[in-house]
Amino acid sequence: MDFSRYEKLRTLVRANFSEQTQALVDEALVYADGKLASLTRYDGSPLLTHAAAVAGIVISEVGLGRNSTISAILHDVVRLAHKQLPAEEFLALTADIRSRFGEQVVGITIGMCNISELKLKVAKEQAENFRDLLVSYSEDPRVILIKLADRLEVMRSLEIFPHEKWRKKSWESMNLYAQIAHKLGLYSLKSELEDIALKYLEPKDYEHIVTKLEESADERKAFIARFLVPIEERLHKFGIKYHIKSRTKSIFSIWTKMHKQHVPFEGVYDIFAIRIIIDCPKEQEKPQCWTAYSVVTDFYTPNPNRMRDWISIPKSNGYESLHTTVSAEGRWVEVQIRTERMDAVAERGIAAHWRYKGVNQGAQTSEVWLGRLRELLEDTTHSLAQRFDAKPASGEIFVFTPNGDLRKLPEGASLLDFAFDIHTSLGSTCVGGKVNNRAVSIREQLRNGDIVEILTQKNQTPKSDWLNFVVTSKARNKIKSFLREEQAKHTRMGREELERKLKNWKFPLTIDEAVAYLVKYFKVRTGTEIYALIATQKVDLGTIKEILTRHISGEADEQRRAAAAEAERNKVHTAKESPAAQDALVIDDDISKIQYKLAKCCNPIKGDEVFGFVTINSGITIHRCDCPNAKRMRENYPYRVIDARWRSTAEGAFRVSLRIVAADTTGMANHITEVISRDLKLNIRSINFASLANGCIAGTVSVEVPGAGVVDTLIHSIMRIKGVQRAFRINN
Repeated sequence: MDFSRYEKLRTLVRANFSEQTQALVDEALVYADGKLASLTRYDGSPLLTHAAAVAGIVISEVGLGRNSTISAILHDVVRLAHKQLPAEEFLALTADIRSRFGEQVVGITIGMCNISELKLKVAKEQAENFRDLLVSYSEDPRVILIKLADRLEVMRSLEIFPHEKWRKKSWESMNLYAQIAHKLGLYSLKSELEDIALKYLEPKDYEHIVTKLEESADERKAFIARFLVPIEERLHKFGIKYHIKSRTKSIFSIWTKMHKQHVPFEGVYDIFAIRIIIDCPKEQEKPQCWTAYSVVTDFYTPNPNRMRDWISIPKSNGYESLHTTVSAEGRWVEVQIRTERMDAVAERGIAAHWRYKGVNQGAQTSEVWLGRLRELLEDTTHSLAQRFDAKPASGEIFVFTPNGDLRKLPEGASLLDFAFDIHTSLGSTCVGGKVNNRAVSIREQLRNGDIVEILTQKNQTPKSDWLNFVVTSKARNKIKSFLREEQAKHTRMGREELERKLKNWKFPLTIDEAVAYLVKYFKVRTGTEIYALIATQKVDLGTIKEILTRHISGEADEQRRAAAAEAERNKVHTAKESPAAQDALVIDDDISKIQYKLAKCCNPIKGDEVFGFVTINSGITIHRCDCPNAKRMRENYPYRVIDARWRSTAEGAFRVSLRIVAADTTGMANHITEVISRDLKLNIRSINFASLANGCIAGTVSVEVPGAGVVDTLIHSIMRIKGVQRAFRINN
């Protein structure tokens, strides 16, 4: 291939990465060139030039590393393969990429592929929901960063696209991608996206502002020179190392102010800003920035309403700077004061922040960085805003530690929010506490003036249901972070265990083929859930072996076909033998009014699909359609089978029995009863557990429920208890 076309990217790679990475990037270019050789962009240039340009932005403007760079080069290969190839060929392609470039590259490129397939109608009311969807598709947050780079390259090249695409892509860039870039602190990228989008959406306004800026450029330059003379003299006198940037506000920012304030170009008073960038060690950053601030305000009068200190309290995306607006020669000038490190973060967002902290020094630091990025992405979503809007959190409360330390929390904060506010480890191990010397649970809602003490246990860990009642972003983010780490650990452990067993069993299946079948069998969404079931021992490996053995032998397919045929025969039989639907027996909550009863063999409850069976001496008995005796009754006594259904308004309590198998740990039975009676508010009628020889306990619990819908919730809640392996409904 002709490497000269991609020399700009290769130069960037040589300047930023090792020789090993340079070789991998060259290999990726050759690989992509082979797959995309016949494809071109709208202007006739090779399609690979787009991917190479995206990779350049990923390195130089976003600050990502090797895997992200290679993923950017290959993202069009995977996107087009997913769209055009059969599933088997696509899997073969991703396996090839995995063997050459690693698992992370495959994950990132598939994430890019998923985002590319999202369809969006240009409607303002969809913007927030689409941003939610965009973020939710990105399990690896680097996907979003590369997608932003991809969109920036598209906008820089928008002129080569058909005119009918200009408006849609510009609207998306301004309302969707620029907003995410802003949240992540990628201010330079955000401004460029907005400016280019404005050029195509409002071309006359854009050209008007550009012309005005050009007309006033010489005058601005002369004013800035006069403005800086006394400041630079004083900074030199103090021995501060610095350099100064002057920048004009983005065209989009000026346009927005003109429209919001209903003023002409001349009415926007802070057209430009002065940036004083200090070169100093990290421990000297704060005092030197404030010294520079005092120098500026010694010469020029500051506007007290325009002072912003983001050095003492940085923004959530890592942005740090001092901002002030001062008066000089009858006009306002914005002055920003920051260090070299702060400026890099301001320009390139959280990626630069973590690069300064050594993101390339190890996988653990990279995980911390990725975790922080996930938190920022999650905070962009509208769903989080809706969660806070739904709570009465318009005010604040002040509560005290037992030592008298004051803590400020939003209204509606729980004891658990307080614990996380003190320290992450305190929140993670919190099991309850005392409020004004009264014992309370972690869910206790705090009130103004409460004195709060936290109780902890070493073996306590964050639970997913904690997210249902905490309200502070710190608590939510720390809980989510722990749950993600747990999921990653379970995924790794489950995959390793399954791989080991597959080798021992000598099955003619790859792990991906086995997991794909198990996902369908257990009716879950992803392979990650299968790995978690194995790692937490909620599915026994012996059961897995049986399922896969039947799958390999074809027995499972036979059973499915037989079941489908039986269901079809029952449909035909019912249509012939049963009365019309309107003549079906209606089961009310007051069973005593009519002579029928609920069968003990299958214990039907409201919501179950049922039928009636006419007995000789006991009237009508109601059975579940999946009752063990149903097939025998329908075949031997079809003339005694009648349709039945529950009245939708029927109320009452039905008894249901569950079989539970769990690890034999201290307090397990207590945990189960707490979930049933305290959390779900259901009455327990009987409970019986016995120890098994394999370190487990097994037993039955009889519970009163209002209907079948609650049974699913009940089983799901019990299965979430740590140590519970199986929970299922039994007939009696």
